[in-house]
Formats: sequence, structure tokens, C-alpha cells
Amino acid sequence: MIYKLQKSSLKEEILQEFQRCRAKTLTLFEGMDDATFRYLAHADFSPAGWHLGHVAFTESLWILERSAKESCLYPQYRQLFAADGLPKHERVELPNIEEIYDYLDIVRKKVVNYLEIADLEDEEPLWRFLLQHESQHCETASIVLQLINNQQLSLPTPHSQFPIPHSPFPIPHSQFPIPGLPEMIEIPAGEFQMGDNSINALDNERPMHRVYLDTYYIDPYPVTCRQYKDFIEVGGYTKPKYWSECGWQWLQKANVKQPLYWQNNPAKDNHPVCGVSWYEAEAYARFVGKRLPTEAEWEKAASWNPQRKLRNIYPWGDEKIRNMHCNHNHEIGTTTPVDAYPTSKSAYGLFDTLGNVWEWTESWFDGYKGFRYYPYVGYSRVYFDKKHRVLKGGSWATRPWVLRCSFRNWYYPEVREIFAGFRCVKGGE
Repeated sequence: MIYKLQKSSLKEEILQEFQRCRAKTLTLFEGMDDATFRYLAHADFSPAGWHLGHVAFTESLWILERSAKESCLYPQYRQLFAADGLPKHERVELPNIEEIYDYLDIVRKKVVNYLEIADLEDEEPLWRFLLQHESQHCETASIVLQLINNQQLSLPTPHSQFPIPHSPFPIPHSQFPIPGLPEMIEIPAGEFQMGDNSINALDNERPMHRVYLDTYYIDPYPVTCRQYKDFIEVGGYTKPKYWSECGWQWLQKANVKQPLYWQNNPAKDNHPVCGVSWYEAEAYARFVGKRLPTEAEWEKAASWNPQRKLRNIYPWGDEKIRNMHCNHNHEIGTTTPVDAYPTSKSAYGLFDTLGNVWEWTESWFDGYKGFRYYPYVGYSRVYFDKKHRVLKGGSWATRPWVLRCSFRNWYYPEVREIFAGFRCVKGGE
């Protein structure tokens, strides 16, 4: 449903962004059958349908209950859709899709009514947070749908696949490797501005601060499937010398021999490898005599403009993100070649830093000096446990509201279900 406001341009802008985001959410779930909606594809990921209900619950909690001081609209949903309400395996007992759609619509109508009188001088960061919250949960739902498809394809007699939305646009042509481009790009020693203080920044991106790095060298592209194939073909998954002690222990337990989303398809050779754990990324880096970048090294190479001595919001500058800039927001619906968006290089010359695949970094997820939680402790701070590695950049399923060089994602190093790849560095440290 389309809503209109008669108030300020800022309120109208926020309303339009909320409507754009919700339209993309509904497209993701369009045509989904009930079995897919509530299916537990992996013990660590809630069913896709739970994320849809959680989006409505969270919007109601923060806007209607916390800001508008209204009573809970659906108290019977509190335990089911709260992030800490039920273990994931108990989240399969969901209302049907039509009931959840009604829940979304009723909450949204009341939220729009409140926006008319909301004091955005105080509340704007909350509204920006909720846009990003919905975006993040819909990417997780996309991961769940991809896992379902993978499981169906592995069956002797597959059931009907759920079609993850694909764009009618063709995958861009690749010229990888671009002639004349160095194997690695030198990032000279010096300071840069890390993090973000803007109204869109989440708590773990704040405060912006200066960081000094020694000279290092970074790959211009994420590691491609063709490059990773070399690691597979030399028996990289069978040789302990490429793996850390923790990585080798994980490998023996996981018993895997290739990335989760691996396709032995020459047409994918120039696409980034996708569906690797941090341990797999670390092992490949050792195989080629390199290492994973720290979060600071990745962010400097992606965002810092050495000529202007300023950080860019995006690799290409501060121009608002569009489809021409990178593979994101389900516009293609799968990975693309690593050189498919040559006009969106960073100032240092890196390709494909936003969208396509998330990139693992060496860094543990932690708060910056001066960190203050927002809007609640559980969003970031509880994950400052030295058990989660930082990922940067976004994937083909990431929405524009969470695509920027300062954005920080985090997962356990053994997780390989996310749309993640990596690039490597040398020197520094």
C-alpha cells in the first residue's frame, strides 16, 4: 500500500524509503508456499517466514510501543518474533503468510500515522536503523532460500524449487584480468579516517577515528572461482600445512571439500568464490603466500581518497548508490564477474568492493574507542566476544541502505552459509 504525508520533506523522504524497502521485501516473499515459508533449512538460521514476522514486530516495538507509547498490538506474537523469544528450531510454528502480511500492513499503517507527529530531531536515527534492520533480515531470509534450493538440488528427485528473484538483465561481460592492472595494489603508509558519524551509521561504525597503517599490498579483485579452483585441485582441503590449528579442527568436523555454493562451471570462473568460511579463506591466503586483510586495511583501500585526503562513503565517491555501481539488492540475483563494474573502482583502484560477495577480514568484531550502544545493548555489544570475524562490503542480496564502506557485518569464522568471499593482502602489520 502507498502512503503519503503532508509534512516535512524529511518525513516524506523517510516514508518513501520505508515504502521502497517494504516493496522489495514483499517481492522476495511473493509466490512462496507455506512449506518454504516455515522450513528450517539450517539449525543456525530461522525460517524465512520468521524474519518477515520479526520485521513487523520490531517496527511495532520501537515505533509504536517505545516512541508512540502505545500498547503492544499483538502480544501473542511477542515470544515468537522477539529476537530472544524462542530458539530457532521452535520458530517453525508460524502463522500463515496471509496473517503475517496483515500484521505487516496493520503495523505499517499505524507507524505512518505516527510519523506525521514524530519528532525526527530526536528519532531520525531510529527510523534509519529500522530501514537497515529490515534490509539485514531480508538478506538472511535470502540465505535461507538459497540453502533450501541447494538442498533440493542435491536430492535424487528434487521437489519444486523456490525461485529466488532474478533480474531480466544479463550478467555483465567480464574482461578479467584487465590488461595492465598490477597483480596487487600498493596502499602507501599513512593515516585515514575509519568509521562513520553520519545519521545512517549504526552504533558499531561510530565514532569515526583516524588510523595509521604501514604500507601494504592488496588484491584488486576478490578471489575468483578460477583462482580458488587451483586450491581445490592441489588438494588444499587435505593438506594441514595450509590451515591454522583451529581451521584444521573445523575442517575435520565439517568434512567439506569445496565452498558451499561451488559450481564447477567455466562460465563462473571470473565470479568471486562464494560460500566460504573464514577458515577456508585463511587457508587459501596461506596457499598463495598472502593473508587476509585487517578490517582497517580493507576499509582504507576501499574508501580513502589520497588526493583529497578524505574518506568516501562509497568506493566511487559520495554519489548515492545506483544499479550501475555494483551488484546488489537482488537486481541480478546471483554473483557477477569481479570486473563487471569498472567505473565504480575505489580511488586506489580496487574493483568490486561493494556488493557481489561479503569479504572476510582478519579482524575480530569489537567496538571502537568511545563506542556507545544504540538503540539497545544486544544489537552490537553482545557480539564483542572475540568469537566473530568482521566482513565488509555487502553481497548481491544486500540492500542499498546497508551498503557503504564503513558498514560492518560479523559472523563466527566457521559460518559458510552467508554470501561471503574474500581478497588477500601482503606486507603491512
